[in-house]
Amino acid sequence: MKPIVIVGAGPAGISAARTLLDHGIQPCLVDESLRGGGQIYRRQPANFQRSPKQLYGFEARKAEAVHRTLDELAPLIDYRPQTLVWNAEDGRLDMLTNHRAQSIEYARIIVATGATDRILPVPGWTLPGVYSLGAAQIALKYQGCAIGERVALCGSGPLLYLVAYQYAKAGAKVVAVLDSAPFSAQCRALPALLGQPATLAKGLYYRAWLTAHGIPVHQGATLTQIDGELRVTGIRWGEHRLDCDAVAFAHALRSETQLADLLGCDFAWSSLNRAWLPQRDSAGRSSVNNVYLAGDGAGIMGADAAQVAGERAALAVLEDSGSTIDQRRAAQLEQQLAGIQRFRHGLETAFPFPQQWAAQAPDALILCRCEEVSVGEVRAVVDEGHWELNRVKAHCRVGMGRCQGRMCGLAAAEIVAERSGRGIESVGRLRGQAPIKPLPFGVEVQP
Repeated sequence: MKPIVIVGAGPAGISAARTLLDHGIQPCLVDESLRGGGQIYRRQPANFQRSPKQLYGFEARKAEAVHRTLDELAPLIDYRPQTLVWNAEDGRLDMLTNHRAQSIEYARIIVATGATDRILPVPGWTLPGVYSLGAAQIALKYQGCAIGERVALCGSGPLLYLVAYQYAKAGAKVVAVLDSAPFSAQCRALPALLGQPATLAKGLYYRAWLTAHGIPVHQGATLTQIDGELRVTGIRWGEHRLDCDAVAFAHALRSETQLADLLGCDFAWSSLNRAWLPQRDSAGRSSVNNVYLAGDGAGIMGADAAQVAGERAALAVLEDSGSTIDQRRAAQLEQQLAGIQRFRHGLETAFPFPQQWAAQAPDALILCRCEEVSVGEVRAVVDEGHWELNRVKAHCRVGMGRCQGRMCGLAAAEIVAERSGRGIESVGRLRGQAPIKPLPFGVEVQP
């Protein structure tokens, strides 16, 4: 009998697995990480001794609850950690586990692939010592180290302040926080943010704590250059320069949508996320029968929403499989998601996208580091009359490297839109291609 497969053991995937098991179904839970929890609740290696309070701060109880749930589930379901799903076709997933290639057919699938950083490159971003905010967080949580001795954190979005707080709290030297969002934008967002007072209070606390501990926070400050030759030596914004030996930057998050694309899901433009996202209904059903979507992989809403969406998607799976579900509980979950969505609109107001980035990006700036494609090369292709993103890709190889455009695709779309004079929603999106993440050589094929 074909199993129900859940891809991703973050808050959404774990919640979905718990719900299915509570209704007598043993799912297959697949996750890239050695220990589940997702990025927000990433677990440290078993021999590390930092307390949950030190690792997760205000989220310690939630993190412990998620980890405890997975520990309880693991022996009762088909749990496959350290397993990369790299392709999907004909009702089958192609996976890689410990350098062994495997395939699994599924009856239904819940895609809970989460999100990664949205990167808007700046000169110097390919230097050693430059990380995304998420990567800097992984170093701290999973490897127990800072990315440098004098760290600058730049970009925008709630993650910026969370990572700055976590680094400073752990004893790292944070020399500055550069937030491209002006303070006035965050003031305008307050009415919408008050819908989730506890979450708002945590954000305000992080900001106040940084100031109280002497960490400079510059608002309306956009990172324009990272200095260095062999590695990072400093950053620049406006007329200012600051010495540092490591930089982490990102502008909010982007959904990991490649698997949903390979599964054939319809996509629609989301102005809120400034991205093309797989379509789903309020229960998590996609446009493809037997494919369900949950968590940040279908739209950025945060860990709490992901947990709710995972349960709701699992209930949809059960209902579509002929099981009776608690309709009142299903409606309650949808109401919770709607409330969090309103808060999400407030965050977009508080941390607006830096609209000027594409126009200000210099021609020499490397946009696609896999293929070493510059902004100028992309602009030259657009000047030849090509403005659809996949056509641009075919002409200059932007997004054709190992990451398949996961890092550069959204930035490339911004450059194409600005150069062609079109709206960002009009230039299309890079189509998903297998493998959706890099595969090593020497893979053993398992029969």
